Amino acid sequence: MHQWQNNIALLKSGDVKSLARCISLIENEQAGYEDFLKSLPPTSTPIIGITGPPGAGKSTLTDCLIESLVAHDKKVAVLCIDPSSPFNMGALLGDRIRMSEWYNNPNVYIRSLATRGALGGLHPKIIEITDVLKFAQFDYIIIETVGVGQSEIEIAGLADVTIVTIVPEAGDEIQTMKAGLMEIADIFVVNKSDRPGADIFANNLRLMLAPAFSSHSNEIPIIKTIASQKKGINELYDAILHCIQHSDFNDKKYYLLTEKVWALIQKKRMKGVDKKLILDTLIKISGEDNFNLYEFADRF
Repeated sequence: MHQWQNNIALLKSGDVKSLARCISLIENEQAGYEDFLKSLPPTSTPIIGITGPPGAGKSTLTDCLIESLVAHDKKVAVLCIDPSSPFNMGALLGDRIRMSEWYNNPNVYIRSLATRGALGGLHPKIIEITDVLKFAQFDYIIIETVGVGQSEIEIAGLADVTIVTIVPEAGDEIQTMKAGLMEIADIFVVNKSDRPGADIFANNLRLMLAPAFSSHSNEIPIIKTIASQKKGINELYDAILHCIQHSDFNDKKYYLLTEKVWALIQKKRMKGVDKKLILDTLIKISGEDNFNLYEFADRF
């Protein structure tokens, strides 16, 4: 526990190396990490989640938001969740090239994390890592997710503000999003809105959301942006601040907090289930004629 106590003092002082080390130790479940997490005081650092389908321009939008926050003298931490290889569980995309200008900025901390096979599109230790970032005295935390569609709605259980980024070409895909991403959005961003049909698309989206407005105290903002040209970013920044300032601890928040606790319990129950062992065992018994998937799963 001694190494963790040293890290706590360094984290408070804003030591970046200590922060990176703590995240790595938690990822690898180093001895004492659970006690370390229990010792962290509660914090209210806002978390901004950016999600949406692949190709919607989430990375460019994130880059623009970093610039806006830094311009307002804010300190921001960014977690980029990358898809991981099923063979080695490492990140396929690695650190984002578009954000490279921020890596040496003292007010910006960026880290790429592999999903490591997590079905929801996030990192299996994302809750723990964000709590460490909160303790490290950042003003805002941005989480940019993989963009795997409806299974990615778990970001809503983590973020104070969830931004769903879509593009005009989505067209009929809005209908398929309704059961997933549509329900989690605090803000919709129609990015690449210089493309044909962007106005019609935004209006159709607004019409589709109309029945839901009766159950919301505020309308869900729909903001058109061209992130590559930094257009619409000021409106998005203002909408984010408004959401954070007017968020109430309502039934939805309790539900999302329940999801966090559920995820932590689930991970604890799964502890000791080794994917590598499953692979090795499957290879050994691959020639058995009487192989049954369900009987095999029962062994673990």
